[in-house]
Amino acid sequence: MRSTFHSIETARRSLVTQQVALQTTGHNVANANTAGYSRQRVNMTASIPLEAMGMQRSMTPGQLGTGVEFSSIMRIRESFLDAQYRNESQSNGSWSIQLDSLQKLETIINEPSDTGIRSILDKFWNSWQDLSENPESITARKLVRETAIALTDAFNQAGNQLDALTADLTENINVKVTQMNTLSSTITSLNAQIRRTEAFGDNANDLRDQRDLLVDQLSKIANISVQETSNGYQIRMGSQVLVDGDNQTDVTVSGLEGSFGGDLTGGEVYGMIRSRDHFVADYKNQLNTLINGIAYGEIEITLPAGAVLPEGTTLNGVTYNDPNRTLTSNLTVTVKGLNGLHQLGYTNQNPLQSGGDFFTSSNGGPLTLNNIKVSNEILADANNIGSSMRTHMDGTTEKSVVGNKDLAMLIAQMNNTKINFASVSSTTSTSLGTANDFFRSFVGQLGVQTEEAQRQANNSDIVVGQIDSRRQSVSGVSLDEEMADMIKFQHAYNAAARFMTAIDETLDKIINGMGVVGR
Repeated sequence: MRSTFHSIETARRSLVTQQVALQTTGHNVANANTAGYSRQRVNMTASIPLEAMGMQRSMTPGQLGTGVEFSSIMRIRESFLDAQYRNESQSNGSWSIQLDSLQKLETIINEPSDTGIRSILDKFWNSWQDLSENPESITARKLVRETAIALTDAFNQAGNQLDALTADLTENINVKVTQMNTLSSTITSLNAQIRRTEAFGDNANDLRDQRDLLVDQLSKIANISVQETSNGYQIRMGSQVLVDGDNQTDVTVSGLEGSFGGDLTGGEVYGMIRSRDHFVADYKNQLNTLINGIAYGEIEITLPAGAVLPEGTTLNGVTYNDPNRTLTSNLTVTVKGLNGLHQLGYTNQNPLQSGGDFFTSSNGGPLTLNNIKVSNEILADANNIGSSMRTHMDGTTEKSVVGNKDLAMLIAQMNNTKINFASVSSTTSTSLGTANDFFRSFVGQLGVQTEEAQRQANNSDIVVGQIDSRRQSVSGVSLDEEMADMIKFQHAYNAAARFMTAIDETLDKIINGMGVVGR
């Protein structure tokens, strides 16, 4: 015999289940624009049917259904796409940072342009050509001095900007380390909350979404791998464990720098360290090699016959003193850059004065981008620029031949003279070439590296975008789909309510309308 009130329970279960489905749909709609949210679905199952009641097994065919129940509320998520996204995200983070750094380097170098270092360097050599054409002109001498000052100012500015970029990258590394530790700490806390929630048989859907969103953010900062254990997520960076259930290990700047190229192979922090220690450091080193090559790099020149060398000059192992200071024939020698060449000539000053170093350092240390300057003597008086290699006797006094242009011509020709850059740097890949050749190779290298970083960053953006689109197609909220579900669950709820009303009317008839015959 069936229970009279059985259908009331069936209707109640249906109402409860459809109401939960409507509430879940509303939750999905409310979070349609929430970052990291995964749409949720109510799993409905038919409740356990009953055998018809009786003293012994009934001969009634079939079992009596008891309605519907929801077994769980689960989020729609595909772990395979999550893993793919995180793997590509670390590559995207690395290349985007490297591209940004290289583009900043291009801005600092500012080539090709009419205002960059190459243009100023050309003007510097041209000013020496002008001086060689009119060595007695004080205007030409001042032009040499001013273009030299402009050149050193350009080098100083580039050095300061490269230092600022290095400091900026270092500061950003510190920020990213703090962010990594904060994300790891929050993930550790969520591991504990999820474990407590799911210990009671519930699904911690929203907490899991929050955790996955934080892991996605962490994957862009550094290369990580994620494994879910009974204690929650275990997150590794190479062989280093960052998170293991409730346990977290903080990372440090020195630790990440020591892991570079080992455990640390991707992510934004990898891109920052690589940009700072490889790109910025390399280009600063190359610019330092350039200025040291111009000032001190070994060059081979031919001194003209008739040139008078300063007293005590040593060339090719030979020291020149009176009476052999005047060259009787052309002499091919190796000198130490523009400074060494400038020392072989004479200024316009009297008594006779040989040229000193043209470029010096402002702090007395090795010549670098940051400290290169024109010598104080030339800054004080343009007549201290050497241009002559001839002298004459004025009575008993030796004086410079002011109108001689031998030295100015030799320095002007340095624009096309090959410099042995290996003589001033053991790390340069360009051992022999002109200053312009060296600078062009420098700019060309920067352009190729930037183009490659741009290509890699664009490809990475496309791949990450495609994977994220696939994730959204699985986990994202479609408002059209949710509206359709809402109508479906609403009709189901209304039908269950109508069914309960019908049963209520039936029971009312049974209770109040039956058994009154004969009264």
